[in-house]
Amino acid sequence: MTERSLLVVVLAAGEGTRMASRLPKVLHAIAGRSMLHHVLETTRAAGATRVAVVVGPDREDVAAEVLRVRPDAEVFVQRERLGTAHAVLAARAALGTPVDDVLVLYADTPLLTPETLARLRAPLAAGAGVAVLGFRPVDPTGYGRLLTKGDDLVAIREEKDATADERAVDFCNAGVMALRGDKALELLSAIGNANAKGEYYLTDAVEIARAAGLSAVAAEAEVDEVAGVNSRLQLAEAEAILQARLRRAAMAGGATLVAPETVFLSADTRLGRDVIIEPNVVFGPGVSVEDDVVIHAFSHLEGAYLERGVSIGPYARLRPGTRLGAGVRIGNFVETKAAQIDAGAKVNHLSYVGDAHVGAGANIGAGTITCNYDGYSKHRTEIGAGAFIGTNSSLVAPVRIGAGAYIGSGSVITDDVPDDALALGRGRQAVKAGWAAELRAKRRKPQA
Repeated sequence: MTERSLLVVVLAAGEGTRMASRLPKVLHAIAGRSMLHHVLETTRAAGATRVAVVVGPDREDVAAEVLRVRPDAEVFVQRERLGTAHAVLAARAALGTPVDDVLVLYADTPLLTPETLARLRAPLAAGAGVAVLGFRPVDPTGYGRLLTKGDDLVAIREEKDATADERAVDFCNAGVMALRGDKALELLSAIGNANAKGEYYLTDAVEIARAAGLSAVAAEAEVDEVAGVNSRLQLAEAEAILQARLRRAAMAGGATLVAPETVFLSADTRLGRDVIIEPNVVFGPGVSVEDDVVIHAFSHLEGAYLERGVSIGPYARLRPGTRLGAGVRIGNFVETKAAQIDAGAKVNHLSYVGDAHVGAGANIGAGTITCNYDGYSKHRTEIGAGAFIGTNSSLVAPVRIGAGAYIGSGSVITDDVPDDALALGRGRQAVKAGWAAELRAKRRKPQA
């Protein structure tokens, strides 16, 4: 099966009117990726040798997402919306190139798995002309029915055209179809529009194939896999399904999720073994976590890499470009961004480290910030290995703190500090004995 060449045609021209959004439906995200991205990643995992994506007119944003995720994909435009077969035929140029199998997917059905697509394709290798994906919903009302006789798929009947006996069938059409590559263009071109809407329906390929002496079969998928998204409610339902999958995979891989239902993962989150994740943790895109890391409650991570034995949180925020070396400690209410923090360093509480490199074993005191932005540009802060930054210090970038240097608490540091030096950047303390008592005495006199 893996050696058979595969062309996947992804239909991404739907508008999604119930999304109530300026953003195209297929660009709405679940688990940190657009629905279109999910489908394109599935084509990769399914072994697609070529991908064609059909978009609507003036949808440069959708086309850009296609090429960002799969630069090798071909993009075609469906100028008029005249049905599913018409949409597939917008990619006629791709269909005309020899291929073993053709698979038709939808960009608003993001939960299909490569394993299901492999099962759908399997009958083609055995000689079938068409294979259709079906499912069994609790309530089949409104869905087209898959009418079978033994192993053969006889027809797909829309509910409005079905007899009472046919409406009693609970095996429904998911819309996903596989076609034999050398017959795909011929079958699709034979589909007419002799129906009430004057549209070209992909489902007609079944009866056309049978009339041409080709067999048609159906494969079954779980209901959750074929869930389409046309509204914000359905988007949330798809998110919940995918999060459940990701949590199960994380725990099967050796991570402990103390309260799994409160942890939100991205599709690309990578967790090592013996990672412990406490409740209410959110992973944005681009997070990789090595073994033995502890992520305490209410932390948020995005675009970060955590080496072995790191501990962060509670209430920590790691922003893109954060890299934490082995054994680093990031405490409560600490924010990092574009920061390389080397092994054993500590930023334990109430600090901001951005556009910075913190050397191994350094200690960043509470309330310390790297002042990285001057209103026009970002600048870097370099903190050497073993440096000690006292509490409530402001390091005004660009600035270098040498290895082993000490910064006195409450300092504003604007100049480089040599290795092993002490730097103080604050006003000298003045003490006036008895001043407070005199003030209180003066304040009491008017009242008397």
